[in-house]
Amino acid sequence: MTRHADAVPAGDAVTCTRLAYAFGGTKAVDGLDLSVRPGEVFGLLGPNGAGKTTAIRCITTLLPVPSGTVRVFGHDAAGDRMAVRRLLGYVPQQLSADAALTGRENVTLFARLFDVPRRERAARVAQALTAVGLTQAADRLVNTYSGGMVRRLELAQALVSAPRLLILDEPTIGLDPIARGGVWEHIGAVRAATGMTVLVTTHYMDEADQYCDRVGLMHRGRIRALGTPAELCQGLGDRRRARGAPATDPPPTLEDVFRDVAGSGLDENSGDFRDVRSTRRTAYRVG
Repeated sequence: MTRHADAVPAGDAVTCTRLAYAFGGTKAVDGLDLSVRPGEVFGLLGPNGAGKTTAIRCITTLLPVPSGTVRVFGHDAAGDRMAVRRLLGYVPQQLSADAALTGRENVTLFARLFDVPRRERAARVAQALTAVGLTQAADRLVNTYSGGMVRRLELAQALVSAPRLLILDEPTIGLDPIARGGVWEHIGAVRAATGMTVLVTTHYMDEADQYCDRVGLMHRGRIRALGTPAELCQGLGDRRRARGAPATDPPPTLEDVFRDVAGSGLDENSGDFRDVRSTRRTAYRVG
């Protein structure tokens, strides 16, 4: 995969400053401050209803930015939406592949949507399919694909425009451990080849621990903890010992940090029926 040809300003890949978004009287994002460094894999974690997907939709320009600022490689997501979109690849929670088309046709459609020049289109499509290991299955109908293959196809759709920033919203939901590992293997290969920045939301703490350079734990619309997985685990261990926990206790995991920051996460604001229904539908379709 080649890099996006457009020149972009230096600085953080993503910067959110006091970002706020409300649905009626419910604050989904409440003064979010966030920065993602170029070239890193950043995990945005938190319980259902924490505001992760709303923040992602603001960053991808799918939602307006009513309060605060969002910048992607220096471009204002509110005032320069097309410039931001040209830098992005996006894999949403909901499945986006058309089962009635072949894999190649799906990726070609996205190449057209992302305005990949016609003379480059076939080569870019072939590159994207190769990058996710779907060359041999490219001309099969998607309704014959396994769940892991569908998710890799959607990754190819996002990669066909050679994005500087890849945004993944629950990319491995409903997949078995082998398929999950395969998706991350392909993400890692493309990132190593291109230097692409990755922003990912996931509820799988083992994925965040293994693949993310840094993570931000979001709860009730704000980042409550930020650092490398090791730093966050070490910090929780230090706090536990300061409260008198025995030194022989096992070291905390990232899941322990998640629970410490978010509690059960099962309060009345933790997502609505549509969030749960969408997540279940995606898990069913890929499972």
